[in-house]
Amino acid sequence: MSEKVNVTLALPLAAELLDRVRGLDERLQVTALTRAQRRVYRGGRPLWLGYQEPPQPEDESDEEATARLQEILARTEVILSNPVVPEEIVSRAPHLKWLQLTSAGVDRLLDAGVVRSQVKVTTASGIHATSISEYIIGAMLAFAKGFPRAIQAQAERAWTSYLPPELEGATVGIIGMGAIGRRTAELAKGFRMRVLGMRRSVTTRTAATGDPSFDEYVPPADLPYLLRESDYVVLAAPLTPETRQMIGEAELRSMKPGAVIVNIARGAVIDEGALVRALKEGWIAGAALDVFEREPLPAESELWGLRNVLLTPHISGGTPRYMERAVELFCDNLRRYLAGEPLRNVVDVRRGY
Repeated sequence: MSEKVNVTLALPLAAELLDRVRGLDERLQVTALTRAQRRVYRGGRPLWLGYQEPPQPEDESDEEATARLQEILARTEVILSNPVVPEEIVSRAPHLKWLQLTSAGVDRLLDAGVVRSQVKVTTASGIHATSISEYIIGAMLAFAKGFPRAIQAQAERAWTSYLPPELEGATVGIIGMGAIGRRTAELAKGFRMRVLGMRRSVTTRTAATGDPSFDEYVPPADLPYLLRESDYVVLAAPLTPETRQMIGEAELRSMKPGAVIVNIARGAVIDEGALVRALKEGWIAGAALDVFEREPLPAESELWGLRNVLLTPHISGGTPRYMERAVELFCDNLRRYLAGEPLRNVVDVRRGY
């Protein structure tokens, strides 16, 4: 490949990250969209949830940004973007061959034309492993050591003693053995926990011989076993037709009364109404939730007021190093693209991720 490859960056990057992309190969012609062009690209939708990337006085007009954006897209071969992608991107960028997303999940785009076109779509799967696995371990420690109840007691100036359990010797069942699930397993093993791992490719429950991070592999058909055995259940699977509401009333009732569920996957993996009943009626001990069926979580949701819930606003994957890792992955894939090698994290529509 000797011709120029037009690369468009559809989200803001720090100067050093922009330089890293531009300096990767002399064949790259890199265009970073301006703030106004990015807003037009997204159709006015937020850059990230809750962040609109507001206009500034020095920005070009919407009319100027629209015209310039179309010129750029008309010659674009590669785009780096968050999941807020124009519905008509395939027709607006007729030379587009590859779309690199900065998100791990692609469920919101599975019905989009670009995913079902000839354009290769790749995700940022793997870059969240450190931040989210730390969140999961932190959530388990918080419940094991009773931090939520201690914070509530502190606010009420109540000196109430309790006997907190240990993570050592407890069982954690991890649903989803991708980068996040595996890193969580590695950390859990540092606490000498028993670790069960479930993934769709496993067909028979077996001992994880030779794998230091897991004790047992569990197939999806054995989900009841994993739930019965686990003191902590971690949801780290992508949202697909198979995983949508995979945790409902029957599954929650089969868990230990002292068990805690941690969801960093997608809100729709759990039947939220059944979860609220489980938490209120004591089917399980608690839940750490970073994702919800509706986001932002509506003010009227009962989850806000439950004392056995640790609730965060979809921040488990957040880190000051997020874009650094996303650009590192993008640059690795750019090298592969220029060399004609297979790209990492190519979306498979049939699998749903």
